[in-house]
Amino acid sequence: MGANVTDLKNYERKLAKLSKDMKDQYFEQCVKELAARLLAKVIKRTPVGVYPPESGKLGGTLRRGWTGTVDQSGADFAAQLDVKHIGKTYTVEIVNPVEYASYVEYGHRTPNHDGWVEGQFFLTISEQEIQKIAPKVLAERLDKMMEEALK
Repeated sequence: MGANVTDLKNYERKLAKLSKDMKDQYFEQCVKELAARLLAKVIKRTPVGVYPPESGKLGGTLRRGWTGTVDQSGADFAAQLDVKHIGKTYTVEIVNPVEYASYVEYGHRTPNHDGWVEGQFFLTISEQEIQKIAPKVLAERLDKMMEEALK
């Protein structure tokens, strides 16, 4: 059984093309894809307040808080997020700036302090779901990147 040295050298050249920039780009794309998936889940799961018409209140402020608008999808918003690279860690910060978001997420006392309103854990549950699927998503992206790089 023999090996073709020319094929091995070609393969080596293709692997060398996987520069640091290409790796950084891959990691940033992965982070943004996971962020988009998280936003898609958490936006759907975020509760919308229902108010009587005479109150003049309109529900959905908390849900709109994830992207700042009704029209923008989670994927579009995630594509604009700033990915930070520190050491071997790539992070992106997803924040809902609505002041009462943490109270709805984790629960809170009632206004008269006599009771407790249970948290809805819309972000916590969504994060747990993303953590479960992340290895598969990352493996698929890696396969695609390697396939394109080694063409």
